[in-house]
Amino acid sequence: MKLIFAAAAVSALMSAPAFANMDMAKKNACMACHAVDKKVVGPSYQDVAKKYGSQKDAAATLAKSIKAGGSGKWGPIPMPAQAALSEADALTLAKWILAGAK
Repeated sequence: MKLIFAAAAVSALMSAPAFANMDMAKKNACMACHAVDKKVVGPSYQDVAKKYGSQKDAAATLAKSIKAGGSGKWGPIPMPAQAALSEADALTLAKWILAGAK
């Protein structure tokens, strides 16, 4: 019985991060300009993952870009800085995006 409970708990924890990260993206207004699979104002998260996923230190680079904002990488519309976002949350979002925002 304990083994079944432990397996269920592990399974729940393994599926939770995807929902938590989508919730984090919504909470921080990321979804106002981005979508998982289509361009809105900014690129889709899947396009970001394709462009940056194979780069060395992609998660750290993307997290820095999320916090600092930027312009010119995806066109003329700048991405506003998310300076109030913690380093840990920015890295969590970056890893989620690089995994295809699933």
